[in-house]
Amino acid sequence: MKMVVGIDTSCYTTSVALLDEEGALVADARKPLAVKAGGKGLAQSEMVFQHTRNLPELFTAAWAQIPGRPEIRAVAASTQPRPLPESYMPAFLVGAGYAKALAVTHQVPFSSLSHQEGHILAGLWSAKGPAAESFLAVHASGGTTEITRVEARAGRMAVEILGGTSDIAAGQLVDRVGVALALPFPAGPHLEQLAATAGEPAEIPPAVERTRISFAGPETHAKRLLARGESPAAVAAGVQACIAESVGRALQAAAELTGIRTVLLVGGVMANQHIRRAVTGKLCRDERVRLYFPLPEYSGDNAVGAAYFAWRVKHSDGQIRI
Repeated sequence: MKMVVGIDTSCYTTSVALLDEEGALVADARKPLAVKAGGKGLAQSEMVFQHTRNLPELFTAAWAQIPGRPEIRAVAASTQPRPLPESYMPAFLVGAGYAKALAVTHQVPFSSLSHQEGHILAGLWSAKGPAAESFLAVHASGGTTEITRVEARAGRMAVEILGGTSDIAAGQLVDRVGVALALPFPAGPHLEQLAATAGEPAEIPPAVERTRISFAGPETHAKRLLARGESPAAVAAGVQACIAESVGRALQAAAELTGIRTVLLVGGVMANQHIRRAVTGKLCRDERVRLYFPLPEYSGDNAVGAAYFAWRVKHSDGQIRI
């Protein structure tokens, strides 16, 4: 069976994925990085250690999902956070090193991409679109919240940043409020569960100017509400509502700026079902808007986007045709 391999070693998850000749997922193995109770994240050295320890285990798990002996035809890995020359993070060296060694030993092509491009590609693979050559993409995760314009006419995707947060990312807002609520880290799924028990959400005003978002103010406001004795569930729900309203306003501004109303929404924060519904409700008042969401399991950090990139390169002579 002929396969392509994708590897991603991010700040939160070690992951390996394999696609077959038809672009179908045949193996998907992931392991979240462990954070001590009460912790707010990991140092890069600890990420590197955990990825190095996790990858042999995940390769074993991935290969166990495949009937017969796979024939590796191409390999890709995320090698940097974003597709910018100055973008660098040591955690990605682990996956890149494994991928390059795999490519050399199997004498197959190796392709590198950024973690952000991986999120976009996993979204395109899962959501089956957009098929447009130009579309807007929201990448909202633990370390990034950006509104981008993606051009996929030929060759590598071009990702242009149109806006996003001027301070902390949406995922950092969730995690910081989550720590204040004594939730496990990363807090996303736990905050969503807590918010589901709320009556009315606490009011946490968004701070948005055109395509620029600030989440530092909402963080301070949420913590003040908790200090005053506001219901934890109401604050959790208020954080979700604030993120959805902020992203919705920034996207509306980006659509007005570019004239593009086809939008892909990716990243771990966008796996939150309440945020998805709220953003959809806000943007789809404009009948020209078309939103694409990947399945929740392909919204967060995963190697499927890297595998899909390897597959597209292998089957499109180096051109990305979505």
